[in-house]
Amino acid sequence: MRLRLTALFLTLLMSAAHAAPAPQPVEIPLASGVLHAQLYKPEGAGPFPAVIALHGCGGLGGHSDPVLPRYREWAERLLRGGHAVLLPDSYGTRELGAQCRVREMHVKARRERVGDIAASRAWLMKQAWVARDRVSLIGWANGASALLWAVRPQSAARDLSPDFRAAIAFYPDCRISAGLGWSTRVPTLVLIGADDDVASPPACRQMVDGARGRSALARIVVYPGADHDFDRANMPLHAAAGSSDAAAPERDHLGTDAEARAASQKDVAQWLSR
Repeated sequence: MRLRLTALFLTLLMSAAHAAPAPQPVEIPLASGVLHAQLYKPEGAGPFPAVIALHGCGGLGGHSDPVLPRYREWAERLLRGGHAVLLPDSYGTRELGAQCRVREMHVKARRERVGDIAASRAWLMKQAWVARDRVSLIGWANGASALLWAVRPQSAARDLSPDFRAAIAFYPDCRISAGLGWSTRVPTLVLIGADDDVASPPACRQMVDGARGRSALARIVVYPGADHDFDRANMPLHAAAGSSDAAAPERDHLGTDAEARAASQKDVAQWLSR
């Protein structure tokens, strides 16, 4: 009995030692009010590279979790790589729920969410633990669409602070940007599944190809056989069905989505280490 209790105690200690770090809530000044955000920060004084991570239309957190599992897993992965990760909550700040199928959106990717990106960057630039020349962007779906607006040359900040080091957009809606002759002022990577029927792989390809020769480096990776929301492919099918950004993936797509997810982890790491 004593041996069993000792083994259980050691197991609990090991679990606690490997427990995921809890994010720190922060408040970021906006022109009117504050932007609520969650921060994952490495231990120590830094300076650390930082990533502003932009949630999709389902929002940042749930009823009992300030950060949904997909964003938490990415934040923890980036944290292990030495990055601080700031996740602004564009919807919760404004007391809004998921916006995936809302026709009259009060928080638009090209307007309020771009403002949230600028405010998040300004806040990071004032933190002594931030490597100011190594602040990057990463976004998913609606957050990725906001990212595409934020990196356009027309959206450049007027201050003299270093610009974003890099940007990574997971399955954005590229149709408007492609039609407007999109270009970027910072190296930008677009990641999308070939079978994405929510975003448009052809539009994203057109957008990136059209930027060549008049833009900073822009690159697209299209993962064969992968669906929209492919980086949730490691989740059980019943959990994926709860996604607000898209319908659950078909069972025969889970393998290809898992491969795309693994490949995207490598692609993200390489792009941020440029």
